[in-house]
Parts: sequence; structure tokens; C-alpha cells
Amino acid sequence: MANMDAILNPIPHSEPPEATAADQGGKDSYLQLVPAVDQSIRLLFSLANIVGGEASLTELSKQVGISKSKGLAILNTLRNSGLVTRDDRTKNYALGPNVLVLSRALMNNTDIARAAIPYLEELAAWTGCSVHLGVVSGETLFVVARRHAPGGSYIAIDVGHRYPVTWGAHGRAYLAALPPEELERRLAQSSVLQAGETDRDDIDRDVLRAQVDEARRLGYGVSLGTTWSGLNAVSTVLTVESADIPGGRRVAGCLVAVGSFTPERAHQIGPHMIDVAVQMSQKLGPLLRAANLHFSTTRPLLA
Repeated sequence: MANMDAILNPIPHSEPPEATAADQGGKDSYLQLVPAVDQSIRLLFSLANIVGGEASLTELSKQVGISKSKGLAILNTLRNSGLVTRDDRTKNYALGPNVLVLSRALMNNTDIARAAIPYLEELAAWTGCSVHLGVVSGETLFVVARRHAPGGSYIAIDVGHRYPVTWGAHGRAYLAALPPEELERRLAQSSVLQAGETDRDDIDRDVLRAQVDEARRLGYGVSLGTTWSGLNAVSTVLTVESADIPGGRRVAGCLVAVGSFTPERAHQIGPHMIDVAVQMSQKLGPLLRAANLHFSTTRPLLA
């Protein structure tokens, strides 16, 4: 299978490559870009990186560098295929459900998804939880594989789901693994002060720092009822060698277990997840390094 970097490499601007002598001689170029298709792809990637998941026609057209009339025509075409949706109230656009069809088809067949399944099955059976593996992609965690325990809690998080990397239990584990200067940069962002999907109210920065300190001490992060209503979560990180820090390591992914277990049970699950994460980091390291799920755009997800 092709390397993920090659599949999701940066998308060029809508400008055809310079014609070669052979092209000028009458031969069609196999490298020629179709501007409308290129612009459609750039619109999709822009939507994938928008904070909050939706944006206006004006904002999207400006990002891609096209007129609003052309942007509207492309977005209407993408809506017709289910790749984009439009909120009739706000008039904003967001990625549509059929994007998941494409992402699942890709991720279900990647080497990393196949290699992770035995670990997730063991962990789901041992914990009685829904367990998923997410790969860190910029400011998000992108779910690449998941397993549910027979008879256990079922959480509707499927392959292709993505959510902020700093939310919930996995956010605490992720932040705890960052170098001090990077942690401070993250803590300065307003978006980091959200607990999860069921608790949108800002949380106190000192409380968050204390939770991160606890996650650093324990080696895993815990979320008790704040990310999913009535459910708790435990998470630990998977790391790979860092290209920027000789001898250092960076966070490449997170293991997340979600269920209706008690807080006491959470601290039994955590140490076991650490052992599994260490094994996965060692065995799946090359695959994790290759799974660079970068959503190409002209600006980062968060400033």
C-alpha cells in the first residue's frame, strides 16, 4: 500500500504545470491539473481544518482563492454527493457524511489499522469497554481503528471520526507528554479549555493544569463524565522517535477506553493501558510514523 504521506501530501494551487517541449509539440500532459477538481479538493481540505467544523461561503472562497460564485457552484456540487452539508439557519458549510465513507474505506485497509486490531481486541475484552486508536493529526485525533467488548458499552465512534486532540482523557494524556514549552503554548490557547462534547463550558486553567500534572504522574489521562454523558474514559499515548529532538520521542497517537466503569476501575484500567501502549509503540512505531494524516491547507487549524 502507498505511504500515507504520499496519499495526503500537500495539495498544489490551481495552476497547471509549465508545458514541456514535448507538450508544446502536441502531446497531452498527464500531469495537467483540472482547476475545478483541484479547487474542490482544496475546499474539502479547508473545511477539514476549520475550527468548529463549519465556515461561510465567503471564508471558504477566500481561503481557496476563488470567486464566491465559483465557490458556491463547487459547494453545491459537493453537497449533491453528500461530501458537504449546509446549515439552513447559519448558511455555513461543513463536511458531509459521505466523507466518512471514503475515510473508512481508506483507514480500514491501512497497515496500521490491521496491526492495531489484536491489541484493541485484547484491551476491549479486558476492560469491557469500547476502545479506539487515534492518530494525532495537527490539532485533532483521527480514529483509525476501534473495537467494542462483547456485551460491554457501545460508543458510536467509528473509523474516520476526528475530534480536538486536547479534549477529555486523551487530551490530558497528550498534554502531559508534551515538553514544558509546548505545554505552555497549548495552555495559552482558548480552545484547550473545553472538556468535551458534553461539557462545552470553559474549565478553569488551573484545574486543567492540575489534571495534566496528575496524568503525568499516573502515565494516563482520565475523564469522568465530561466527554461522554454518563460515561468515563481512560487514555494513554503512543510515542515514536522524534526527528526534531535527538533521542527524544513525540506523541503519535492515543489509546482511548470508554465505558460505564467506576473511578476506581479507571485506575485499574490505566496501568494496563500503559503496558499495551508501550507494546504498540514498539511494534507499530514505523507504521505510526508513516501515518502522517495531514489535512493540507494554506493555514494551520489553530493559530
